[in-house]
This record gives sequence, C-alpha cells and structure tokens, in this order.
Amino acid sequence: MRKLIAASAMLLAVTQVQAADECGKVTIADMNWSSATLIANVDRFILEHGYGCEAELVPGDTMPTGTSMIEKGEPDIAPEMWSNAMREALDKGVAEKRLRFAGNSLSDGGEEGFWIPEYLVKEYPELATIEGVKKHAALFKHPEDHSKYAFYGCPAGWNCQISAGNLFKALNLEDAGFDLIDPGSGAGLSGSIAKAFAREEPWFGYYWAPTAVLGKYKMVKVDFGSGVDKDEYINCTSSNECENPKVTMYPPSLVQTVTTEEFATRVPAAYEYASKRSLTNNQLNTLLAWMEDNQADGEVAAEYFLTEHEELWMPWVSADVAAKVKQALQ
Repeated sequence: MRKLIAASAMLLAVTQVQAADECGKVTIADMNWSSATLIANVDRFILEHGYGCEAELVPGDTMPTGTSMIEKGEPDIAPEMWSNAMREALDKGVAEKRLRFAGNSLSDGGEEGFWIPEYLVKEYPELATIEGVKKHAALFKHPEDHSKYAFYGCPAGWNCQISAGNLFKALNLEDAGFDLIDPGSGAGLSGSIAKAFAREEPWFGYYWAPTAVLGKYKMVKVDFGSGVDKDEYINCTSSNECENPKVTMYPPSLVQTVTTEEFATRVPAAYEYASKRSLTNNQLNTLLAWMEDNQADGEVAAEYFLTEHEELWMPWVSADVAAKVKQALQ
C-alpha cells in the first residue's frame, strides 16, 4: 500500500511538472490604472516562475480587452475586469464558451461613496450620516464662494459624474447650501483631499476604491440611511436620463478575473490560481499607497507584494508553486 501511495504521489508530481511545461505562451492584459497593473504583474511573475508559462503583458482597457477576448481569443487573462461596464457582452461570451469568469479580483467589489475625513468624524460623530453632514454644512467652506458650502464631485466626462450628480440632487444637498464642485481632473480631486488632510480641514465629496488616496488618507463613507437599491442605481442613478433620482448607497461594483475558455482548458492549474487570486479593497488601497509613495511601477510593486506579503498570496497556490516563486524572488 505504501508503495502504491508513493507511486501515485510521484505520478501526480510528474503530471504537475508536465502541466507547467505545457503552459506555453500566456498573454495578460495590463490595464492602464494602478491596481490593474499591479495585479497583472503579480500574475505574470507567478505564472512565469510558478507554472512555467511564457507570460507576457499586453496593453489593455476594459472595453477593447473584453471585445478582443470575445472576438479574437486574446489576451488570455484580464486580471481586473470591471465587468458591469460590458455585462451583456461578457455573459454572452461565457454562454458561447469563449470566456470564463475565474473569480473576483476584488473580494468585496469596487467601492464608491461620499466621504468625510476620519479626523473630522472623530470630532463630530454625526458626520458619519448625511443628516449630520447637512446639520454641520457650514464646516465645509467653499474655496471661492463663501455663501455656499463645498461638495467635491466626480470630474466632468467621467462615468461617476452622472451618479454623483444624481445623488447630489436626490439628497437635496443644494437646498442644504452645498455647491457641486467640478475638480477638473482626477488629480484635482485627489489634490483637494491631500490639501485638506495636510491642514486637517473639513472635506466632503465623492471618491472610489481601490485607490492610493483611500490607502493614504483615512476616510469614512457617509451613510445615506437608505441602504442599497440596486435597481434604482442601475436604472436611474447611473443614467444621464434620470429625472427624479432617489437616494441609494452605491452598490459594490463587480470586479472579476476573466479568462478565455481556451486558456482555462489548456492550463487548468494556472486557471485555478487565477480563480483563487483575490484581494480586499483595504489590502489594495494599502498597496497602492505604497506604490505612490515609492513611485513604483507595476513590476516593482508586484515584487514588493510577493516578498512582503506571503500571507496574502501563498494560499492562492500549491506549496510547490509557492516554493518556486519564492526561489525566483531570491
């Protein structure tokens, strides 16, 4: 019996080595935002050194990457796909056995909301609610018009401008004296937060995660007291045609790892890794803050993550693969 078990174990080991050798070329979409490029580089390193793949990063973005995977079967992996942006097309691709949803890149989903600095909520606990914000509206001084109060919205032209504007209207913030400020750009919005924190001044506005900003600056998401009405959000809040928006918290955005069916079938061990690879917003926020503070690109950040956070990534892979990755890092 012992000989039989030993032989079976040896056969399994040989099979795993053969599977790694047969991995071949794997293309990974390197999306043009920090969290996505970090995850893509983590995937490249683990697939190359742990599974023997010839892993290559290719430039990507949500719509063109999803379309290319469906129509051309490449790239093999989209590590951070905000899938609601092209839900119907992706679902059709899965139904036609062109794609597979491997798992959730973000275990708690992408996060949006209206935020207040934590230091301010410690001083005024009521500010954790929208009614408390309205009650203390005078705290949020407008940078240009002292007769109004400041709410920093999403930059013009971004999708979140629509939802933030509709919720500003639904919450009757204008009646409370607030002005919806267009920060002009993502840098302008994050800069307004950095400036407020440097001076420990009040700040109220829209932001999202995972981001370096919410990793560096401790913020509290304001509770609207409404819960999440997903249908309202999809059908009205996020629509430019929404005339009478109602109050709802932002639902979590589904952020998934998508692979081609061919990759999942050809390299099942690597696909299993992709299905297990997942992080929380807080974990990614912290990593993105490190990236920004150290001016690190995705490759450097991936090696930092793999070296300093073994407790996060080792459960995604077998002991044998983990040993190979750790050896490559040395």
